[in-house]
Formats: sequence, C-alpha cells, structure tokens
Amino acid sequence: MTNEQDNADVLAASAPYTKLFLNVYDLWVVCLSNTVAWRCPAGTLLEHFNANVRLRHLEVGPGSGWLLAHADFPGPSADIVLLDLNPNSLEHTVRRLSDRHQVRTIEQNVLDPLGDVGGPFESIGINYVLHCLPGGWVAKSAALKNLANKLSDDGVLFGSTVLGPGVNRNPAGFALTELYNRIGAFHNRTDDHDGLVSALEASFTQVDSRIVGNVALFAASGRRLTSRAAST
Repeated sequence: MTNEQDNADVLAASAPYTKLFLNVYDLWVVCLSNTVAWRCPAGTLLEHFNANVRLRHLEVGPGSGWLLAHADFPGPSADIVLLDLNPNSLEHTVRRLSDRHQVRTIEQNVLDPLGDVGGPFESIGINYVLHCLPGGWVAKSAALKNLANKLSDDGVLFGSTVLGPGVNRNPAGFALTELYNRIGAFHNRTDDHDGLVSALEASFTQVDSRIVGNVALFAASGRRLTSRAAST
C-alpha cells in the first residue's frame, strides 16, 4: 500500500479536477496545453490511442474522457472500465460514453494493489497520469506493475506522459510544468525518458516509446510472468 504522504500527494494531484474545471478541460488541456506547452497535439495523442485500444479496455485517469469519446474502437460497442481517484472525472466521462459503450467505474488510487476491477483486459490506457503520480520512476513503476497484472496475455498497456528533464521545453512548457509541480498537480521533475522505458521494461518484454515535444508516447506488451506472481 502507499504511505500516508503518497496518498496525500495523489489526492492533491487529483484535486484540480473539479466539475467546473472538467467543463473547460478540453479547451485548456486538450487544445491549448497540448499544442502550445507540451507540443504534442491532441490529434497525435488520438492516433496513438486508436492504434492500441481494444474492445475490452481499462482506462486509468480518463480526465474529461476526450480520448475515449473520440476514439475509433475496433467495434461498435466497447466494454470499458474507468479507474480514477476523483469521482468528478469518472462521472464526467461516463456521461460522454454511456450512450455508446458499456461503462463501469472504479474509484481507486492506481498505486494501490488493484482489487476487483475486472479483467483481464485486452488494452489498458494510462494517459497523462504518470506525471501526476508522486515519487520517481521506482515508485511509479508500482502502478505499471499493478496494471500489468490485469492484462490478458496478448494485451497492451499504452499511454502518454509529460516528461521533465531531457526534453527541449519552450517557455510555456517550462513555466506550466514548474507551476503544476509547485501546486502538487504534477510530480515529474525527475521523469526522464530512459527512466520511463526502464520502468516499463520491469513489467513488459516489449516496449515501444517515442518523444513528441515534451510528451512520451508508449506502448508495452508481453507481460512478464513475475508481475502477475507478485500480486498473488
């Protein structure tokens, strides 16, 4: 289990997702921040999502649900589970999806061992979540291991995260990253790309990751057997 400080930090990172903020999330994050600060346009994120998503899907930290609402699923109706510590995000996303897909919600911290969330899943998405989790890659790898244990044998875990060091940030990207770290919304000052790849490789045999602007887009498959054994 996470310790008391980790839980407090996770709660602080999820706190900005109020009902009011979620109503402007698409404009502020999806459109403006992605394009101006992170230099990874929403269309690029959506292409990555569409390339990896499958019908039995777990989405961690759905935000406003923009990716899910615009995704090209490989069938007319997907079986989707949403996992987030913030009930506002879960409710907001369900409203966008429930008329087309089967949706279930789990209110939980992804750093804690995952209980009855269903699965195994054919795909798991974790987009713009890792940069919000407290600690370095050693701590964040706990979330990746938890999720690996919920994948089918041929499943894929994929996502995106805003990196800290090792990327050429423009003034807007630098200022916004520093601001979010100061208020506790981000915890990515030590989140480098090599560390991300190593964290993924601890749970998966096949890892593909590339950098677009300040963002790493990754996909991992071939769950290591030790990951599932660790959760039993």
